[in-house]
Amino acid sequence: MEEIVTCLWFDGNAEEAARFYTSVFKDSKLGSISRYGKEGHEVHGREAGSVLTVEFEINGRTFVALNAGPLFKFTEAVSFQVFCDTQQEVDYYWERLSEGGDEKAQQCGWLKDKFGLSWQVVPTVLRKMMSDKDITKTDRVMKAFMPMKKFDIAALERAYEGR
Repeated sequence: MEEIVTCLWFDGNAEEAARFYTSVFKDSKLGSISRYGKEGHEVHGREAGSVLTVEFEINGRTFVALNAGPLFKFTEAVSFQVFCDTQQEVDYYWERLSEGGDEKAQQCGWLKDKFGLSWQVVPTVLRKMMSDKDITKTDRVMKAFMPMKKFDIAALERAYEGR
């Protein structure tokens, strides 16, 4: 099977976004940058030599940031999940990804970054908790995390254990 690459549409700030994302994630790197030429200017309206695409990689996954104009915007219908083993990791990714983002869009581990892209910063242990066969445990965990913005692992564990 051929590689599947996520293409993210930006309005002129694709390189800034790629640099930001690669600064947040430790196992990441910038890749090639392509530029607009003179051809197609009547359609795309971009200046020759300006950035068209920036390839970047996060944790072995390839992304392409595309400068394609204001026509399309990100929505909450698509988000990237970052699973974290510790509260320290949750705090780090939450703080970094939400810098300059929309604070009103923060709920149940979701946040919207400064480019309008949605992320979910999720404790790895939540998968186990929410798939437990004991519905009273999952109900307690759900009740605990629904009012949270950033997940609190200790509070989730207390709810799971019934404390």
